[in-house]
This record gives sequence, C-alpha cells and structure tokens, in this order.
Amino acid sequence: DQMEFDIEVGPRARAQLTSTGATRVYRHRAGMPDAVQRMQVQVGADALLEYLPDPLIPFAGARYQQTTRIDLAPGAGLFWWDLVAPGRDARAEIFAFERLQTTLDLTAEGRPLALERACLEPQIRPLTSLVRFGPYRHMATFYICRVGLEPDRWLALEAQLNNIADQMSRPGEMLWGVSTLPAHGLVVRALSYSGRTLPGGLAQFWRSARRELYGQEPVLPRKVY
Repeated sequence: DQMEFDIEVGPRARAQLTSTGATRVYRHRAGMPDAVQRMQVQVGADALLEYLPDPLIPFAGARYQQTTRIDLAPGAGLFWWDLVAPGRDARAEIFAFERLQTTLDLTAEGRPLALERACLEPQIRPLTSLVRFGPYRHMATFYICRVGLEPDRWLALEAQLNNIADQMSRPGEMLWGVSTLPAHGLVVRALSYSGRTLPGGLAQFWRSARRELYGQEPVLPRKVY
C-alpha cells in the first residue's frame, strides 16, 4: 500500500492539520511491497503550518517506509510533531514489527535545516539495548521553526524550553531534550515508557513556543491536553 500527500500553505495563510486517529500499520503480507507514505510540504512566505497528528502504531510483522520533505519560504513558520509507538501494548506487541524506516528533509529557502534517516529493525538490532531505547518504548520529535529570526532568539527559546524539559524528565520513565537547528528553529525530542504523557508534554512546548514566536495562544486539537 502507498499513500501520498501534497500539502501547500499559501503566502500569509495559516493551517492546522491533525489526524482522525492513530496511524495503524498492519502486518506485512509475504511477497508484497512495504507500506509507504510520502509527504511533500511547502509553507509559503510568512505562512504558518501546524501539523499535530496522533501516534504511528506499527503492528507485529509490519514493514513501513515514511518519507517527508518540508520546504519553508522566507518568514514561514512550522510546528510539526511525530509520535511513534512500539506496537499494540494491549496485545503485548512491543517492538514486534519487522522494519520501520523514516526519512525527513527539512529545508528553509532551499537550504537544509535537518536531515533525518532512521531504520528500526528490532529483530536484527534489539531496540531494548541500552545504546538504543533502553527502558523506553515510545518516542516523539517536534520541529519548531520560523524563518528569518535572529540566532539569539533561538538560543533564548532553547534555554526556556530546556527548563520545561528538565521539569518533565524522569529518568527511567520519560526523557525530554531540546536543541537548536543550524538556523531558523529548534527540535524537541522525547523517549517515554508510556505514550500517554507525550501529547500533553508536546502541548506544553507548543504553547510556550507559540507565545514566544507569535504572541498567541495555540488552538488545541481534540485529544491534546
């Protein structure tokens, strides 16, 4: 199966996208190609895109590829998060998928800000290893960008959000961290034993960053608290 999405936010427009529920990737059928999702995203000059989906859940035996390309024009803003679950907790399907491969290219004015390449194959390289996930099962990534802001603004916001990360982190249960990008933004990352706390934590970072970057409160989609 293959899905393709083209998202274009016009100049000075604002859009918020979410999902109707978790993205479920079912067991791979022998002899069939991997499930694939491709996203091509363009955010116009002085526009804003907020992409806030529910988690991706790879079922036992799933094989999935996700490719995302995002380009930001001058003055464009982005709030973009991804959450990945280890499988169906209720069925004890923890890291029982075959392969989860993700690619993300984030550029501003045609120049790269972030290039991500990940391939998780738990049957070959166990994710419970201390050099990978260790005791954690769920992960989240949150990109926060606004093209054209001075580097000092991002360093100050990084310090502010890292204070939130320190307050929410509990080793063995949940870890948060914040880092600036080469320009125009920063990235928040999290690992957690439980997926229940991640949406609320992401909402805290989103709320603080939106106040700082736009002077406005965010409009929360349903199921995010």
